[in-house]
Amino acid sequence: MMEYQEILYSTSDGVATIIINRPDTLNALTSLTQAEIRHALHSSDITKEVIGTVITGAGRGFCSGVDMKSLGKMSDDGGRTQEIYEHLKVSFDNENKNFVGSPAYFLALKKPLIAAINGACAGLGFSYATFCDMRFMDPKAKLVTSFSPRGLIAEHGTSWMLPRIVGPSHALDLMWTSRRVDAEEAYRIGYANRLSENGEVLKEAQGFLLNLAKTAAPHSLMMMKKQIYQHLNQDLGLSNTESTTWMDESLKRDDFKEGIKSFLEKRSPNFEKIK
Repeated sequence: MMEYQEILYSTSDGVATIIINRPDTLNALTSLTQAEIRHALHSSDITKEVIGTVITGAGRGFCSGVDMKSLGKMSDDGGRTQEIYEHLKVSFDNENKNFVGSPAYFLALKKPLIAAINGACAGLGFSYATFCDMRFMDPKAKLVTSFSPRGLIAEHGTSWMLPRIVGPSHALDLMWTSRRVDAEEAYRIGYANRLSENGEVLKEAQGFLLNLAKTAAPHSLMMMKKQIYQHLNQDLGLSNTESTTWMDESLKRDDFKEGIKSFLEKRSPNFEKIK
């Protein structure tokens, strides 16, 4: 297993966990952090035993955005810079060319990705959480878009994804004002999918995936994720045609036979893993 410098990566009982491990900066992202997260997500996506991944932060923050030293350099240079780490280069088997940038590539992952937002979540950290499939929040966690106070626009595809989660008006409110949004409001407007007990957000996100591993076919999870994101910008007719084709394919899979058989035999299913 790859040894990382700025994240912690582990797997247990079919659940992969990525912890952004720069607690002194509230887990601010450097180029290395981002490359390591991408590499770890690729590892979890191609590991047969893994059902899905949880991403969280060490200490009291989820992710405070891009490291201020990096932002300072961008300001001095008048543009963005990104270091290349050859040993961390990976490529995803991605059919949809819309989902290749960061963090849009989260949408191309074959397996569920859940953000366990344990504390401050801002800037690029907010974008990372936004592109996860689900968001679990600690009751003390807070969100801040932080683009407008830095003289920036909505970056990293957030302007595409956020309105699809909370609607255009809520998205503009969060991006225009860059105000702190607590977990209760995040849940009320539909950004957070679960409000966790204090200090239990990582455990509850991992538990969600553990339950999926017991009941859901990994291939079904993969295909439903593909349907949701690919069909966001397609007409209903085309989406229905595509879904019908994929449904016909699923009826021929062993997973379908096992799903029926396990139901009739009143036992847990034993579905095929994917990588």
